[in-house]
Amino acid sequence: MDITRRQVLWAGGALGTATLLTACSGDGDTSSEAGGDGKPRKGGTLRVGALGRASAITRDPHGTQANESDYLIIALVYDTLTAPGTKDNTAPRLAASWKPSADLKTWRFEIAEGATFHDGSPVTADDVVWSLKRLRATPSGASRLPGIKAENIKAEGKDTVVLVSDYANAELPSLTRLTTFVLKKGTEKKDLGKAPGTGPFKLDWFRSGNARLVRNEHWHGGDVLLDAIEVKIFESPQAMSNALLAGQIDLASNVGAVAARTAEKRGDVQVVRRPDDMAMPIVMRTADGPFADPKVREALRLAVDRKAMVKQVLSGYGTVGNDIMGTGDSAYDSGIPQRGRDLAKAKSLLKEADFDTSKTYKLVTTEDIAGLAESATLFASQVREAGVKIQVVKQESATFYDKTWLKADLYTTYWGTNDSVIFFASKTMESKSGQNEAAWKNAAFDAAYRESIGAKDAGTRAKALEKLQRIQHEDSGYLLWGVAEGIDLAAAPVHGLPKLPGYGRVQLERAWLAR
Repeated sequence: MDITRRQVLWAGGALGTATLLTACSGDGDTSSEAGGDGKPRKGGTLRVGALGRASAITRDPHGTQANESDYLIIALVYDTLTAPGTKDNTAPRLAASWKPSADLKTWRFEIAEGATFHDGSPVTADDVVWSLKRLRATPSGASRLPGIKAENIKAEGKDTVVLVSDYANAELPSLTRLTTFVLKKGTEKKDLGKAPGTGPFKLDWFRSGNARLVRNEHWHGGDVLLDAIEVKIFESPQAMSNALLAGQIDLASNVGAVAARTAEKRGDVQVVRRPDDMAMPIVMRTADGPFADPKVREALRLAVDRKAMVKQVLSGYGTVGNDIMGTGDSAYDSGIPQRGRDLAKAKSLLKEADFDTSKTYKLVTTEDIAGLAESATLFASQVREAGVKIQVVKQESATFYDKTWLKADLYTTYWGTNDSVIFFASKTMESKSGQNEAAWKNAAFDAAYRESIGAKDAGTRAKALEKLQRIQHEDSGYLLWGVAEGIDLAAAPVHGLPKLPGYGRVQLERAWLAR
């Protein structure tokens, strides 16, 4: 993530000793220098556009947030235990520090001093335990808290939360960054839309996916400069970009490459680029169906012209992928040759697998993010040269996540967080992961995953990670053709925007307005 996204997720000093990190107010990242007198200014309302669809709106912090607008609102109202960082890949948020046991199975998280809910009541370990158990009980809870059973989440006094893993887990703090939102103990489902959080902003109002958030004057993480943030939901990047250019919003979040290409010709708009931001793989189901044969999956990988995909789908704002999820790892892709296009070999593999080229296969996609549907269309055109006929089917988010995700033979997906090999292994590829997108099970991969995550020294970890990546590269259900840059457009007065890729972009508590 920025400089440290190439670092190993755990710091050497974190193993076997207390990891006492600085307050999260010191781990932010900004995209622009202060203007005028050089000092950030307090006050003003930042109007933010974010992608989403009315049919996919959710108010549940522990639910599946298909809308970026929902995640933005939730992430500013509720704190996770840890957060993406710049000085360290994992930074404090609601947890001020954490310490592992010698065997890396037991972790103690200390709640930040002075942390309170928006109603003024103190955050206790009981609140955190209740929230984590609620998260664990969701359909994807096992992958959100890998290796942690509900009965092994406990409070120790008022300020300490103890998590006990089924296996040695050196990277548990990094795996608590994205969805461990904390609510008050006993919050009922009917109250989720108005339940007080602990984050830098408080919810003022919410209407049809749009919201107004006001500054939390007592946030434990430090001073918040903006008076308020207004979030407006947009169904398309083009509509959001047009709203920015018309002065209707100040920030267009994750607006995509086409908008960036247009905006770079203007002098009154900032183009904020976040390298290696979003993985956009095509998922091939491995458990059964037409793509269960590894030879067929390899053939499709070889049929893709990756450079053309990056050039046409991402307008060059991205990098070529190599079918390995986890470009935010220091050990990413170590020593593994880049897979290129080889139509002759692809055709040969399809023939060996007795693949039926007379049939037409459906590739299901959405328009949730810029370029996703376009990637499906170009993919279909490219693999046809190898004799594979693909029909692209577009679905709305709600239908996709209900009927397609984790179930279909062939579909597009995206991960708006550039993270580690271990992160994706735990979330989407380990045999027992709750979000195993390709229904992939590989005993050797599982063993390498456990070896990697339990490693106490960098050398052992690096060897295990190389094995993990090679197995994924050769056998998994992912075809990762490219990784997109994150693109935000901002009006000239906006300062202090995060540069972190992935979900780091929602950390707007340090943003400020020069006007």
